[in-house]
Amino acid sequence: MNPADVATAAATPESSILAMFWSAHIVVKAVMLGLFLSSLWCWTIIFDKTRLFRKFKNEMESFEQIFWSGQSLEELYTSLSNQTNNSAAAALFVAAMREWKRSFQQAAGSFRGLHARIDKVLDVSIAREVERLESNLLVLATIASAGPFIGLFGTVFGIMNSFQSIAASKNTSLAVVAPGIAEALLATAIGLFAAIPALIAYNKLQGDVAKAQARLESFADEFSSILSRQIDHHLSIEKVS
Repeated sequence: MNPADVATAAATPESSILAMFWSAHIVVKAVMLGLFLSSLWCWTIIFDKTRLFRKFKNEMESFEQIFWSGQSLEELYTSLSNQTNNSAAAALFVAAMREWKRSFQQAAGSFRGLHARIDKVLDVSIAREVERLESNLLVLATIASAGPFIGLFGTVFGIMNSFQSIAASKNTSLAVVAPGIAEALLATAIGLFAAIPALIAYNKLQGDVAKAQARLESFADEFSSILSRQIDHHLSIEKVS
C-alpha cells in the first residue's frame, strides 16, 4: 500500500471497518452481521415502544379529563362501547361497566358479589394491557445479556484464526498479527454496540411499564370505589323493599 492509499484509509475510517468486515473469517463475519441486525431490531423496538408509551400517556390524560368532567357514566359508556380502538383506560371502563350493566339484566340479588366480579374484570383488563406494553421487551433483555458474549465468541474465533495464520506463515511480525486481531475485536465492539443501548432501553421501558401499570391500577381503584358506592346503594334499596 503506497502512502496515498494509507492517507486515504486513515481519512475514511468507514472504509477500513468495511474492509475488516470483508476480510474477516466467515464465522466472524456471520457473528458481526447477526449482531448488526440485532442492533437494528433493538432500535426498531425502542422507537416503537417510545411512540406507544407517548400515545398511552396522551390517551390516559384525555380519558381522565373526560371521565372527571361530570359526564354521566351511562353516557360515557354508550359513547365508548361502540368503539373498537379504545385506549387502555377506556377499555377498563367499558369492561367494568359491561359487568355492571349485566347485573341489571339478571335476577334480583345479582348485586351480591358484583364488587368482586368488577375487581376481577379490572384486574384482567390491566394484566392484558400490561402484557401488550411489555411485548418484545424480552428481546431487548436477551440482546443486552447475550450480545457481548456473542461478540466475544467472534473475537475468540478471530484470534484463533490469526494464530493459525501465524503458525502457517511462521512470521510473528505485528503486521501479520494486527489485521486479524483488529477484525476479531471488531466483533466485540459490535456486540457492545448492540447490547448497551438494549440494556439502557430495557431498564427505561420497564420503568415506563411500571408507571403505566400503577396509573391504570390507580384509576381502577377510583372507579371501583365509585361503583362500590352504587352497589351499596342498590343493596340498601333491596333490603328496604
